[in-house]
Amino acid sequence: MSTDRPAGETAPEQEAAPGTTDARSPGEDAGAQGADVVAPDADAAAGADSGDPVAGAPAAEQGAGPEAGTETAAGVGDDGTPGADGDEPAPDSSAPQAAETNGTPPKPATPAPSGNSGPAAATAAALAADQVPGSAAGTGTTAGVGDDGTRANSDEPAPNTTAPHPAETNGTPPKPATPAPSGNSGPAAATAAALAAAVRAVESGERSAASFFAEAPRRTAPAAPVAKQPAPVGGPAPEVARQRTANGSVGPSRPAAAPGDGTPTTPASAPRPVVATAPGVDGVRQILAAGGAPDALAEKAAEALGERAAEALAADPWQLLGVPGVRPEQADGFARALLGAACGPADERRAQALVGWLLEQAAVAGHSALEASALRAALAQRAVPDPDDALQTAIADGAVLVFQDAIDTPGRARPATDDEEAEQPVRILLGLDRFAMAEESVADGLARLLNTFEAAGAERDTADAAEAGDDGAADETAAAPGATAGADDVSGAPAAPDARQEDDGAGYRRPRPSAADWAAAAAAAPSPSAAELIRAAAGSGLVAHTGAEAARAEPAALIAAARALGLRAFGATHSENGRRRLAAHLAEAAPDTDAADPGTAAVTVADLLSGQQGPGRDTDGALALDLLVVLDAPQLDLETAALLIESLTDGTRLVLSGDPGVLWSAGPGRLFADLLAARFCPQVASRTPDSGPIGELVSGIGIGELNQVEAPGKEVVIVPVRDAGEAVHRTVQLVADSVPRALGVPAEQTRVITVGHGGAAGTRALNAALKERLNPGPGRFGGFDPGDHVAYTPAPGRTLPGKVTGADAAGLRLDCDGGTVVVPREQVGAGAVRHGWALTAHQAAGMRWPAAVVVLPGDAAGGLTRAWVYTAFSRGERHLSVVQGVDQALPRAVAEVPVKERTTRLRTLLQTQNVQAAADAAAAG
Repeated sequence: MSTDRPAGETAPEQEAAPGTTDARSPGEDAGAQGADVVAPDADAAAGADSGDPVAGAPAAEQGAGPEAGTETAAGVGDDGTPGADGDEPAPDSSAPQAAETNGTPPKPATPAPSGNSGPAAATAAALAADQVPGSAAGTGTTAGVGDDGTRANSDEPAPNTTAPHPAETNGTPPKPATPAPSGNSGPAAATAAALAAAVRAVESGERSAASFFAEAPRRTAPAAPVAKQPAPVGGPAPEVARQRTANGSVGPSRPAAAPGDGTPTTPASAPRPVVATAPGVDGVRQILAAGGAPDALAEKAAEALGERAAEALAADPWQLLGVPGVRPEQADGFARALLGAACGPADERRAQALVGWLLEQAAVAGHSALEASALRAALAQRAVPDPDDALQTAIADGAVLVFQDAIDTPGRARPATDDEEAEQPVRILLGLDRFAMAEESVADGLARLLNTFEAAGAERDTADAAEAGDDGAADETAAAPGATAGADDVSGAPAAPDARQEDDGAGYRRPRPSAADWAAAAAAAPSPSAAELIRAAAGSGLVAHTGAEAARAEPAALIAAARALGLRAFGATHSENGRRRLAAHLAEAAPDTDAADPGTAAVTVADLLSGQQGPGRDTDGALALDLLVVLDAPQLDLETAALLIESLTDGTRLVLSGDPGVLWSAGPGRLFADLLAARFCPQVASRTPDSGPIGELVSGIGIGELNQVEAPGKEVVIVPVRDAGEAVHRTVQLVADSVPRALGVPAEQTRVITVGHGGAAGTRALNAALKERLNPGPGRFGGFDPGDHVAYTPAPGRTLPGKVTGADAAGLRLDCDGGTVVVPREQVGAGAVRHGWALTAHQAAGMRWPAAVVVLPGDAAGGLTRAWVYTAFSRGERHLSVVQGVDQALPRAVAEVPVKERTTRLRTLLQTQNVQAAADAAAAG
């Protein structure tokens, strides 16, 4: 089945996961174009079987569905990322997404000391080894996909040495460090001044952080690093983790090799013709025309490459790969048109562009880093003659960061001392700076919340007590629950401060409920699991909570209890659909004495960060809250999580709650899974099961069993089909006729979930057939008509279901969960809006509807995993229909293919924080 995959969903064995044995070669990539054919009339051949599938089908014998990495081809898919079909790469994510979410950049966290090997160790190892990349010893997986099941771990990233310092986790460039002394002080001073000006421009709002990253041109010639050299990309180096000096610094960089010393050198690029270009977008159009590229790329190229995009493309045609939707073979054709005979596969500029593009595609598949061996193999597949030299050049130029990741051997404890660390096997990982910094920021931020938290009931010191007395605190006894500020009080500050309140320095005094207060709240909890969660949150600044749909009542009980104790407590969800469900739970959990609307405590993550919902920010730019519960935590990608955690002040309680069985985020990373695997904080596993036939079916899938369930009320129905055409026909029949007539669920409240966008039974084919039946029309507003159900993607990883209400000069008007959204015409044309009767599982994650129809045509069998099936089957509240055409591939996937692995570093970073904390505690004791 041809599928379109958005950020986070490209299957690891395909383009987005270079280095696997199934990765496509350049020729195969070219052949893949156009393979994704939409068949809107596929249901016409669906046969004459007009029986009622719901009324006549037996109760479910088995379910259906595929997995995380299978739904979208590089470019657009489950996260609804606008843009390409299956033959195009994922949207360019080079501009830090986090910075766009909220204009207020949080203060960066100070990286915690780490005993793990980082960039300094990598640099020193390179100095000691003085070798070009080779075959990394101890490499456990290919392309970071985890063919052997090894999870990727790593440590601290090295800073970028070519562009302005990498963005903080929210995309805002940090203030530059003082340049190291140099024999040429003029350029160094100029660089520092330019960076300082960039910081001032971002902080003042004059320019966005993304514009500076876009303007930084890619390298045009190899430049020797000033402050560091990379670790060797390959070759056994057991001493790598120990190559630091006594004070943690690194020795001078390796001098440039003299001619004839035997060191491999990169051949100079062949001469190229000079192309004169006009300024601005006109110049981009001129250079694109000279290279035979479509004029439609001009705006995207100018946005991706900055104000001097035309000059950059003239100097390095392969920078066209930085434009969303461009593939290597297209960039090669563009370069041949511009350079003529001077163009060839050995051109160093081509190799460097491919390195960045491959890592971007790996991020589309969910990897935050790749093993060096995987990247080498992917470069070799694309006719790069010396992949090792290409990687070493990319590392030396700062375009790629290198990390060493200790490989955990089952049954072998981690070394406790530096001397023993040399014996720990390692693998070499390569990654882009923004993902590396996001993982570092998440690990440091989570450690900060743990380390700065003071447990409930802790006694204040004498000075604090005296200060509280001076401020008029007369009553040091515990206030009765419910006697503090109401739930709609944004500040949450009690009218009269008492001795158990903590002044944050900005006038707000954070309530400090006693241990007895928390114990009373736990005793009043609606379930044992809710009580356990309340007790865990009382004693820790970071808690992980796991559970399915019914378990969402437990975080709601915690939020209600915390607000009753006077704390500013909020719950954030992935979608507006999830926010409404949380608000309903809060209404049930709120005390009867609470006159405020408890639903105000339910927000979405995106609106919380942007300030459209929630408490807003304090004078320091931090979120003005005391406890935050993030539901749908598996959907948090690295950059969003980094921005969110950096927005929390010291001492804030953070609870990450979610169902570990669902698909991971559409963006890179697997934050929730890594947090659980690292055992970094207290974990509370809900004992509240989902009820009913659907809950029973999904619970079995979660443990690898596809069981037959009793469904007397037709809660679960299996509809066998022979081919994709029949699958489309049956799906339309279910949505438009059978489910409404047999169960009373209107078509408006039913969603179809399938494997991907392309193919004869993908979302495009299904939506075309459903529109023809449910809302026929000419599509006069950019292919849409009033009444059409759509899925709007304002940013990668976010999908807003809505309905078209009209269009005007401003753009397409949508009703998204009761709110009016206007989508500009250019976004509509770029694919930010799709018809939305049928969605992919990643688009549907975090949302539920009264009825769901899961479509599994026979050619989707290869993409099925347990996580995909679990996610798709759990989207229906009252009814689930499975259009089953994969036969035994379904139970086999549930039993044998848990998830498509991702290469990430967060687990190792968190484990390193644990080791460091234990060492500090031992030293203090």
